[in-house]
Amino acid sequence: MSNTPRYPLPDLNSLPDDLKAKILEVQEKAGFVPNVFLGLARRPAEWRAFFAYHDALMTPETAGRTSGLSKGDREMIVTTTSAANHCLYCVVAHGAILRIYEKKPLVADQVAVNHRKADIAPRQRAMLDFAMKVCLASHEVDDADFATLHAHGFSDEDAWDIAAITAFFGLSNRMASFSGMMPNPEFYLMGRVPKTK
Repeated sequence: MSNTPRYPLPDLNSLPDDLKAKILEVQEKAGFVPNVFLGLARRPAEWRAFFAYHDALMTPETAGRTSGLSKGDREMIVTTTSAANHCLYCVVAHGAILRIYEKKPLVADQVAVNHRKADIAPRQRAMLDFAMKVCLASHEVDDADFATLHAHGFSDEDAWDIAAITAFFGLSNRMASFSGMMPNPEFYLMGRVPKTK
């Protein structure tokens, strides 16, 4: 596969003001513009819907909702299920964020390859078992799966969050993969080595 996306990234200055403002805000915080923000901006209405749902799932506190999942938990779900969906962009990008939130430089690689052997808590392993079942065989989810989550302290609302994140990123994975979206080089080293001052 080429490192050139199939759909050219739009020029930032050609975008509607609300998209441009949000993208500049992300650039200010991250130091670069993650390719997903420009890659999806070719269709502004879809971009708005995508990121509204993304933000509702990944930062529920901004919408006044609490969640039993930490930021690290949410990124761990994305990294693990994106690997199952063979999405290079999401594994690399969300793996970087996962390493930062968990303060563990090896965790993203471990959960992407085999979450059952990763250096994570039993609670997180149960969470990822559920996420992977939603990812690969959602029609087989049953009461026993919820009982396992409950045994690890997850509520039914937490199960909804796990499933919704998994399903939403199933969409994201497929859009990134089919469009040839490539991870920004900056993502590869984030969270792997201590920051120099």
